[in-house]
Amino acid sequence: MSATAPAVGPSRWYEASIERIVRQTPRVVSVFVRASLPVHVAGQHVDVRLTAPDGYQAQRSYSIASAPGVEPIELAIERLEDGEVSPYFHEVARSGDAFEVRGPIGGHFIWRREESDPILLVGGGSGVVPLMAMVRHRPAVAPDTPALLVYSARTWDELIFRDELLEREARESNFFALAITTTRGGRERPSDFDRRLDRALLREILARWGRFPRHVYVCGSNAFVGSVSSDLVLEGISPARIRAERYGGAP
Repeated sequence: MSATAPAVGPSRWYEASIERIVRQTPRVVSVFVRASLPVHVAGQHVDVRLTAPDGYQAQRSYSIASAPGVEPIELAIERLEDGEVSPYFHEVARSGDAFEVRGPIGGHFIWRREESDPILLVGGGSGVVPLMAMVRHRPAVAPDTPALLVYSARTWDELIFRDELLEREARESNFFALAITTTRGGRERPSDFDRRLDRALLREILARWGRFPRHVYVCGSNAFVGSVSSDLVLEGISPARIRAERYGGAP
């Protein structure tokens, strides 16, 4: 399937195998998966299904972090203490293990090369995962498109893809900007922030960037997405330009 024609609903299940698992943070691992899936669009996700020996099945959805067309696909999975699926990938899964995947899924929270002009990406915690697919895809298909990633996490050590993002910021500085804020730990760089991402901070970050975004993607918990989206509207960004992806959590 072409990346310009994304699957927007569940498709059939495919067998998948784990190529390798890489730890990103104390609570997040990247699982690199090989499966004969259609090519995804940046921002889409897959459903993962595990089947126990007694036939019991558990299913969860995970965003794809890798750029479209890159194999194996990368799923960044955060460990949830009461989860049925995530503990398996953190504690049990090994290279070569098999499970089932379905997708790619999603037709709204996606970015294509045609949607150029300045792009604002805002991620909270593991909400950075689908945005990472966009960050990785942009230099390959629209290298002259300016993009800003605003990333909020609790601590420096909980920044998923931290080293890669810092390297990209240095290498792609003419078109890719990175703003990091941590809410429970001191900042590591003078250019970073150590406070909650509120309207005042968003205004400061956008002023520093010096561009007005035409396309906006916000991903994170319900509370994070609601707060950030409202603040962006108050800063003059049309709600029609904002696409949001929400994860679980109290609003």
